Amino acid sequence: MDYYAIGQRIRKIRKAHNLSQENLSEMIGISVTHMSHIETGNTKLSLQVLVDLAIALEVRTDDLLYDKSFAERNTAIEAIVQILDTCTTQQIRVIEDIIKATKTSLSQHF
Repeated sequence: MDYYAIGQRIRKIRKAHNLSQENLSEMIGISVTHMSHIETGNTKLSLQVLVDLAIALEVRTDDLLYDKSFAERNTAIEAIVQILDTCTTQQIRVIEDIIKATKTSLSQHF
């Protein structure tokens, strides 16, 4: 786990909500020093603090743990899986061939 990156995401979201470290730490019941250490990655945060931060900042815990590109990637994968769940085995095999061909083409150009 990259606690520094997690702390920086927390800081960015906190600032977007116009909250000081003092305000946010008060909302979730931790000290300002502990909040500062979380944002700088100098301490690990407990699951309870992570959940409390997500609730206070009105985001999902995933938004604090992962950068947007990772979260967006997982969302896209989940959407693809939902589509595949409605396909027959034959349709899935055709889609698999299409994906392989597309990936090969993309790899050559990007």
